[in-house]
Amino acid sequence: MKSGSGDPWYVHAALYLVIAILTVILIKVAIIDPKVYMEAERHYRTESRLRMSNIKEAEILWQKKFGNFTGDLNSLVLFVKNDPFVDSIMNAIDSLTKKTSNPFKNLTSGNFTPDSLMFTPKTHATYILQVDSSVTVDTVVDRRGKIVRIDTNLVLGNRYYLEDPDGYGKIGDLNNDALKNTANWAE
Repeated sequence: MKSGSGDPWYVHAALYLVIAILTVILIKVAIIDPKVYMEAERHYRTESRLRMSNIKEAEILWQKKFGNFTGDLNSLVLFVKNDPFVDSIMNAIDSLTKKTSNPFKNLTSGNFTPDSLMFTPKTHATYILQVDSSVTVDTVVDRRGKIVRIDTNLVLGNRYYLEDPDGYGKIGDLNNDALKNTANWAE
């Protein structure tokens, strides 16, 4: 049986089927997939920023105990896991508010774990952590203008820089004290 245009009915049925399939694919690609992608990106960004905030808090505790910052994430994770100083702060209760004084934030996936400080949630790459170093040279001269000695002083860890290799933010700066412990996103 032929339709009014002279084509068999099954050609029109096949064309309607192709149009329906292409419409479903277009809806999936144009509407559904971008929503899923945006939700995943939002999760990765939030999770990464929580982890970076926890690294910042660990760096502050490291500085309180040792007087400088560290550029080694492994040492920082071991410090948070095993040091009694960190444990006493994490388990302390504020006497006025009766709230915990734990500086670490819970992650979106649950409670804070020290091992989460090492890797980004999206690509599982290691966070970029650097500390500054400065060298000061002082020349000691006697009354006759003869050089007695040259003192060299190397200072490590006055400032640190933390960056997410996935591009979700950074904390601190190696050259500016005003940006110490400052995130580049609004919290």
